[in-house]
Amino acid sequence: MSARTPALYRRLLRYAWPYRGPFAVAIVAMLIGSATEPLFAALMRPLLNGGFVHKNPESMRLVPLAVIGLFLVRGSASFASTYLTNWVGRQVILDIRAQMFARLLSLPNRFFDAHSSGVLIAKLIYDVEQVAGAATRALTTLVKDNATVIGLLGWMVYLNWALTAAILVVAPLIALINRRMGSGFRRTSRAIQDSMGGISHVVQEAVDGHRVIKTFGGQRETQAAFDATNENNRRENMRRTRVMASGVPFVQLLAATALSGVVYMAMHEPRANVGSFMSYVTAMMMLLAPIKRLTQVNETLQIGMAASQSVFSLIDEPPEPETGQRALAEARGAIEYRHVSFRYHPGARPAVHDISFSLPAGRTLALVGTSGSGKTTIANLLPRFYDIEEGAILLDGIDTRELTRANLRSHIALVSQETVLFDTTIRANILYGHRGATSEERLWEIVEAAHIAEFLKDLPHGLDTVVGERGVRLSGGQRQRIAIARALLKNAPVLILDEATAALDTESERHVQAAMLRLMENRSTLVIAHRLSTVEHADCILVMSKGRVVERGTHGELMALNKVYARLHQMQFHA
Repeated sequence: MSARTPALYRRLLRYAWPYRGPFAVAIVAMLIGSATEPLFAALMRPLLNGGFVHKNPESMRLVPLAVIGLFLVRGSASFASTYLTNWVGRQVILDIRAQMFARLLSLPNRFFDAHSSGVLIAKLIYDVEQVAGAATRALTTLVKDNATVIGLLGWMVYLNWALTAAILVVAPLIALINRRMGSGFRRTSRAIQDSMGGISHVVQEAVDGHRVIKTFGGQRETQAAFDATNENNRRENMRRTRVMASGVPFVQLLAATALSGVVYMAMHEPRANVGSFMSYVTAMMMLLAPIKRLTQVNETLQIGMAASQSVFSLIDEPPEPETGQRALAEARGAIEYRHVSFRYHPGARPAVHDISFSLPAGRTLALVGTSGSGKTTIANLLPRFYDIEEGAILLDGIDTRELTRANLRSHIALVSQETVLFDTTIRANILYGHRGATSEERLWEIVEAAHIAEFLKDLPHGLDTVVGERGVRLSGGQRQRIAIARALLKNAPVLILDEATAALDTESERHVQAAMLRLMENRSTLVIAHRLSTVEHADCILVMSKGRVVERGTHGELMALNKVYARLHQMQFHA
């Protein structure tokens, strides 16, 4: 057993503490059930001696009734212990999974950059279920079967202590086998969890990219990737099975050898009687099942402990650090970047370097440039999706690091090129995250402003139409307009438009541009665009290249300068 196993198990049991009442009743029921095992073995002596050998009428009448009563108690205790331990186990899993998901929602962007979503999903679904085995089945076996073994051994010592002492010489060998199996289970369990994460990752990629796979004929490559991860999972499961299958028969062989020794010595015992001998043999035979389960519990326990390590590693991930203590009740929207630099990874080339600009409240600033020039990075730094390395970003003259993240983001609305819709209705997607009541009149004003009404009349359930996973039942332009409506409803003083019209056709773009102009009125707007036609009316345009600002000015000023911006403009309009 690993040195960390007791600490992990204690931490796991702390989740069961709020349910200590049912948990305690389950433990008592287990002990009652365990007590019936040696009692049944003890009944063999009066049953054989009194019923079969001496034909005692009282024994012949009472012993069968005692057997029935014993099994009634045993059945009731078994039901109570099984139901309550599983109830507590599921409550523990409910709490752990909720805590994992809550932590997932609070983790910084860098964590998601470093971990695939398939692995994270596997932690929430597969690993947590493995913890349930450690929290319920392993605990039941450890408590009930240990108590059973102790009770049966106690009865055997009472009947013949010398014979029982001779049998116990095999106990150290069984303990050694359990220890060896435990280390093997821990290693293979971690490998199985990793392989499940790999399967989830490949499946998610296949589901998300099914159009690309079909278009480019990538079925063979994707199938090969899945087969490799699937085979790895099979191989690791067979390794675990091999460890289990090799240990259990050996333990049973040791027990059978001990039983043979008992029979041999009992036959040479001059004072032995049939009842005592059969009671002893019955007790010893009844030892085999709990010893087998105790041998196998190591597998369940080590699987659960390996899963607990995986689960707790996510729970223990540090959330986004909260450096801010201040809160703005209302923001005007004045934004200033002062010598801002940032890199995504230590030692990498800066994504943005020494960026400085001011955006007065209610004005529009556009960021243009080739892909990878740092435009989106600048936008991501404003709501503190990443923390800057150098310089400062100010909102209404206050360093954004002094504001709480929740307060800062409450003043910002975002519409990005990668539209995020949830598998619910159009209405719910527009209202997503909105606090307070929204009248139907206000909602329809937003629907009209975002030009959603144009396609809403063609949908069977109007605003209550379910959009499907990631909005798959709608066109790209329709999804984008719902995202715009969501930003309109938030009515934040700062607006980030990251390629917000990129998914629209020419007709949709014309309508949405009109809605955008109304949305941008009296708001500080940061616009990222490849289509220069969408930023010609911006109050200031920054031209980015390799993380630096190479030009700035209005559309007219930059065209007159006849440099980078003018060349980009000519490429788009005179190609």
